[in-house]
Amino acid sequence: MKATEIRELNAEEMVAKAEETREQMFRLKFQLNMGQTDSLKKYRALRKDLARIKTVQNEKVAASSGK
Repeated sequence: MKATEIRELNAEEMVAKAEETREQMFRLKFQLNMGQTDSLKKYRALRKDLARIKTVQNEKVAASSGK
């Protein structure tokens, strides 16, 4: 997911997307630890997506507070 796509989401959608990404990361990390999958690239991509979501959320908070 690109940052421009994330910026188009409203606050509730961003929170839902972040929670969904965390859940996917949890499941994938569990599978990696159990040896069921070798999809480390997917985990890294999810981690970066979560960072992008948090960054955009912080930008919106800073913009709304007038900083």
